[in-house]
Amino acid sequence: MLRIDVERWSQAVEDLRDAACRAEHARTRERFLALYEIARGSNATQVAVLTGRCDESVMAWVHAYNEHGPDALTYRRTGGHPPFARASKPRSTPRSGPRSRSRPRRP
Repeated sequence: MLRIDVERWSQAVEDLRDAACRAEHARTRERFLALYEIARGSNATQVAVLTGRCDESVMAWVHAYNEHGPDALTYRRTGGHPPFARASKPRSTPRSGPRSRSRPRRP
């Protein structure tokens, strides 16, 4: 059975819940809440079903926390396309009329 080693990091079980409530990113909140549920007696498979995650992922979160501490659960974007960002200013004039062609028309 998995055990959350909160004493190693000078924390209590309630600190996991507090971290879940205060975390900026949803994935970080999800990870801390999963650990909180496991520390309260649920197993990783039950938590995985509730969160819609693979049980190996949940177990990896437990191992990461136990080995590297709370900072290991903080979500860090590692690559891929950047998140969608809204344009800071709308266009001042809408496009109208035909677009220019790169090649002239053939007769």
